[in-house]
Amino acid sequence: MLGIFGGSFNPIHTGHLLLAEYIREEFSLDRVIFIPAGNPPHKKVMDLETAHHRYNMVKLAIEDNPFFDVSDIEFKREGISYTCDTLSEIKNEYPSGKLFFVCGSDSIVQFVSWREIGRIFELADIIVARRTNVSEKELEYTINEYRKSYNARITCSSAPYLEISSTDIRNRIKNGLSIRYMVPSKVSGYIESNGLYRGE
Repeated sequence: MLGIFGGSFNPIHTGHLLLAEYIREEFSLDRVIFIPAGNPPHKKVMDLETAHHRYNMVKLAIEDNPFFDVSDIEFKREGISYTCDTLSEIKNEYPSGKLFFVCGSDSIVQFVSWREIGRIFELADIIVARRTNVSEKELEYTINEYRKSYNARITCSSAPYLEISSTDIRNRIKNGLSIRYMVPSKVSGYIESNGLYRGE
């Protein structure tokens, strides 16, 4: 059973890692594959640090966890990267593997704007991590609608939410503030040695 954890990871931080590990155990996943976004439809390319830096930071962050992997599948694809296409490629690579797509409640309530959401629900079970900016009522309503319309398999994780964001980390770097304990030490060193996020 494979957990698919996509995101900008710009940069990856402790909250991402704790969530992935919590969900891995909670759902008895064999592995969690981190997939840094290539050219996502919902974000401007100029807002993302270059792909190879984000990939390298994820690789450094997860290197000591044998249950974590990172994939550059979206970097290799030309044009806009859509989740439905990414899941299709992974399913072709692991035809016997059961896929679990991890997303935040803020994402799942926006699924109606995603490409071919029916195919997403066909390809993977959905694990939802709660976010403070989405009410329980809205989340429950959304999930029930997807279940009725698409026979979607959706489960909410009981993982705690940490108030750490990549945006805050980038702002702290820009302002010369410490990011210690917000990101793994090797990621912090990579950011510093490559001069990332200084000019935002």
